[in-house]
Amino acid sequence: MRILSKRDLKEVVLYSQQHVARLEKAGQFPKRIQLGPNRVGWLESEVQDWISERVELHGDQTSS
Repeated sequence: MRILSKRDLKEVVLYSQQHVARLEKAGQFPKRIQLGPNRVGWLESEVQDWISERVELHGDQTSS
């Protein structure tokens, strides 16, 4: 199990931190994990699943 830092997340998901926070709040992105008082991370597997869902949705839209 790997935890992505903010920097790692930015390389994988090309969204700003503000946009990621909005998506999290709306329940449309995996929730961050509080690792310490000033440190958060995201489970890589959850982020990869989220990306896979986006790819599937894109495939469904292009085949219609």
